[in-house]
Amino acid sequence: MSDPVAVTTEGNVGIIELARPEKFNCLSLQVHECIAAARERFEADWDIRSILIRAQGKHFCTGADLTEVKGKLNDPAALDHFIAFGMNNLRALETSSLPVVVAVQGLCLAGGIELMLACDVCFGAETAQFGDQHAQFGLIPGWGGSQRLTRLMGQRWALDLMFSARWLKADEAREAGLVNYVVPDADLHQAALEYCQKIATRSRPGIAEMKRLAREGTDLGIDQQMRLERDAAVRALPGDDVAEGLDAFENRRTPAFKG
Repeated sequence: MSDPVAVTTEGNVGIIELARPEKFNCLSLQVHECIAAARERFEADWDIRSILIRAQGKHFCTGADLTEVKGKLNDPAALDHFIAFGMNNLRALETSSLPVVVAVQGLCLAGGIELMLACDVCFGAETAQFGDQHAQFGLIPGWGGSQRLTRLMGQRWALDLMFSARWLKADEAREAGLVNYVVPDADLHQAALEYCQKIATRSRPGIAEMKRLAREGTDLGIDQQMRLERDAAVRALPGDDVAEGLDAFENRRTPAFKG
């Protein structure tokens, strides 16, 4: 049996590719374990500056592996482990020190949209469609979907999407704040890769700190947010990457960050 996730690198970009197109890249426990292992590997490799998540086949991901879920219904411990591991895995992606970019083609539904929501930047193919299918099958999100949808879309839009189980076209998803870039289907993977390669020219510690500030400041009041950012800026200014950036600015050259 082939691996359900292909893990490769392209220069400074770590690539995690869902590789179960015959099952619409549905998320099994093994898939989550492979994603977690790949993320840890890339975080430990200082040459990697970003992670790109993409998928083989016609569709990005249509959700959890419901055959596996059904097989665990009479085993509460196994079911809890399945839900908990998936939730922890997506939270680890969300809080990773590396920026995580996702490229979505075809259908991105239920667990698939939960995976997409845990990433930092989303590229969608023009024909991609996004939706939450849980209500259609008597389920509720278990990997953070209800919380991240509400944070990104607002409560009314998020509840509508969850209640109705309707699908958003790529342009609608962009307008709703779920997708950053909509590109022609044929250009999807290359556009997302080029974006990741651009990130690779930035300071890895600087990008990690920006991501942390955006995440941790979300639930704070404005004064606390400003203090959070001020403290981070003061810590960063004496660093080597800042010195390199300022020297590059003064000498009108491209900085070569080393972290």
